[in-house]
This record gives sequence, structure tokens and C-alpha cells, in this order.
Amino acid sequence: MGHFLHRVRQFPDRARRLALHLDATTPPDRDRAVDALRAFAILGVVLGHWLVTALVADGGDLRTSSPLQHLPGLAPISWAFQTLAVFFLVGGQVATRSYTSAQAKGTPYQRWLTTRLSRLFKPVAALLTLWTVATAALLLSGTDYATVHTLAKLALSPLWFLVVFAALTAATPLVSRLNPLWPLAVVLHVDLLRFGFGAPPGLGWVNLAAGWLVPYTLGAAWTRGELDRPRAGWVLLVGGTAATAGLVVFAGYPASMVGVPGASVSNLDPPTLAAVTFGLAQCGLALLLRDRLRRAMRRPLLWAAVAFVNLSAMTIFLWHQTALMATTATGLLLGHLPGLHTPPDHLGWVAARLLWLPVFALTLTVCWAAFHTYEHPGTRHRPRPRSHVIRTHRSSASPGPATSAASSNSPTPTPTPTSTSTSTSTSTSSTSSDRATPAGVRHV
Repeated sequence: MGHFLHRVRQFPDRARRLALHLDATTPPDRDRAVDALRAFAILGVVLGHWLVTALVADGGDLRTSSPLQHLPGLAPISWAFQTLAVFFLVGGQVATRSYTSAQAKGTPYQRWLTTRLSRLFKPVAALLTLWTVATAALLLSGTDYATVHTLAKLALSPLWFLVVFAALTAATPLVSRLNPLWPLAVVLHVDLLRFGFGAPPGLGWVNLAAGWLVPYTLGAAWTRGELDRPRAGWVLLVGGTAATAGLVVFAGYPASMVGVPGASVSNLDPPTLAAVTFGLAQCGLALLLRDRLRRAMRRPLLWAAVAFVNLSAMTIFLWHQTALMATTATGLLLGHLPGLHTPPDHLGWVAARLLWLPVFALTLTVCWAAFHTYEHPGTRHRPRPRSHVIRTHRSSASPGPATSAASSNSPTPTPTPTSTSTSTSTSTSSTSSDRATPAGVRHV
């Protein structure tokens, strides 16, 4: 016990030394703002889901609900935590840098794509395996089918994003120079046909690709240096905000930027013009914050925290809904607990849910401990795993453009190797920096 307490007392000093070491070994030309934006986007999605997703115990069954369904005045919560556009902005920036670097090195497109997609989908295997077994066990135990469907749908809901992101990644050579106005025009005309001329609702799914292609192509424009001036950020922020406000106030679009159970129209499923213009505003704000984020990331402890989120991005993203459901299911043993199993129809539920957030985070930590090695398969059997950032720095010691590109910012789950090109995580090469930055979430 005394040894344990001694280690606990030493933890702050060890963490500080590790943060200083990580800061010192990070390539000096790495754009840490990219890592910070990716971390913000990941945590925004996680916290958003935990705040607006309710599993209500109804007899022996569980059904989904949302405080936004009963308390529409809370819609601004969705404005803060619907950060998918930032995912795609960073993803487009990193993928474009990576592909440009691959071309310079003579790496074939097929090899580049295979490397990136394998980093994206390898961590998914553990999630699918666990939930296949869990679903079968629940059905065999006699659990109501509707409850099993609800749980499995929530657990696997993050996968839609990975599919869309993989498709855009594959199309990077085609869309890297596409003007964002073209996919924006597609979204505009699809919504005009759907809501103005009564076209079939299925037409809206065209926006699943076109809508997220808008911030993705903005990320490509960022790589080309077209968004370096503050004016670009202000145009996106002010224009996107004004357009979104006009669509909500005058065109009848929902104020919530996430789906609400029972609503006739969802801004996210599939994406609407309002969701896309809102994303433009988010991208503008992200671009305006780059310099401040770069200065903030010079602080070793802050940089270490951001690096950790990037190193674990895929694990956090894939397992956060499972953590919520595991906590909810375990809590049923104690009865119907406020903020966990009760209907989210009053502000007291919101206050109680805030108290559950640390418990969700603790459960997610357990999931991380069990499954994070799938994010970096090469480290699974190493007795003393080393920092991916350190490996990236060492691998960048060899001169040449390939090295600088591979150590750029490409962290999703890991700090993206960002040396000159910011495509570490996005680079196609099989360098340690690539493996250190799982392409999936970190690019998003």
C-alpha cells in the first residue's frame, strides 16, 4: 500500500517530465493547431452524444430519447458539440498533404490508399466483434428485440462517419482541387428540390457525400495556402452564421444541428443546407483560431493532453457510445437513476446527466485500456511502448521532402506527424509516423 501511495505522489512529477520530453521531441515545424482542432472535434462529438443521448428505462426495455425532444430551448447545446465539419476540414487538409507527399515520393495511389484505409478500419474489427457477440448473447437470453436493436444501433452509429470519410479519402486525387462552391451548390439544389418541389426524401442522401465534401475541400484549399489570410476565416464565419440564421428563422430549418427523435426534419440525417452553412461558420472560426492554438500548444502539458487525444482518437471515437451504454446497463442494477434511465424532460435531468459525465469518462477509460492497442497494432506486444511522436521525430532525421511530409500533422488518435507537410498521419508511407497517427479519426 505504501508503494502504491508513493507512486501516486510521484505521478504529477512524472507526468510533467513526460510532457516536457514530448514537447522537446515534437518536430518544430509541426502545425500543432491541426492536432488541437482534431482533438476539439473528437471531444465535441463525444460530449455532445453523452449530453443529448438518453436511454430511458421503460419497463424491461430501453428506448432512445433526447432532452432536445422535450426542451427545444436547449438547441444551442448542439451548436457547441456538433463538430463534424471541423473533422472533415482537418481530414481534407491532412489527406491532401499526404497525397501530395506520396506523389512526390513516387508512391502508387493504391498503396497510399491501402495504408490510409487500413489505419482507419483496423480498430473497427474489435468493436464489430464485441457487439456481434453481445447482440447474439442478448437475443439468446430473451432480451426484447427492440432493446437490442436500440443498443446495437447506438454502438455502431460512429461507423457511418468512417464510411463517408473513407470514400472522401479515396476521392482525394479528384477533389483536392475542387472549389467548395460546387458541392455547396449541389446541397442547395437538393434541398430546393426536397423542400420546395416535393422531391422524394431519398434524394437527400446525395447530401451525405456533397455536404461533407464542402469542409473536406476547404481543408484541401487550406493545404494550398488559399485560406492563410484572416479574411478567409471571417468570410466563412460571418457568411456561414448569417446563412444558417436565415435558414432557421425564415426557411423553417430546425434549430438543432443534430437529429432529434420524432422530428420531421433532421439537419444531420441526411445533412441539410443549414448543417452545411453551420459547418462553414465552424470552419471559419477554426481557421481564425489557428494562431492562438499554436501559441497555446507551446505549453508542454496542454500539448501532451492534445497529443494523447490524437493518439487515442479512433478508440475514443469508436467506444464512447459503448461506454455510455455500459454505464446505463450497469446502473439498472441499482434501479432507475436520475439522468441515466429517466425521461429527459426537465432541467433536473440535464443537471443529473452532467454528474454522470465523469462516470462515462471512467468507463471509456476502461474501454481504452482494453482496446487501444488495436489502434496501433505494431505496439501490441511491446513491453515498453514508446511515444509515436518520438518515433516520428527520429524517423524524420533522414533528410528529404518525404521525411518532412511524414512528420507533419496527421494525428487523429495520435499526434499527427507534422513536420513540414502535416501529413504524418496521412502519409501513405509505412513509416512509424503513419502508424502513429491512425488515419481515421485523427484526420477527421
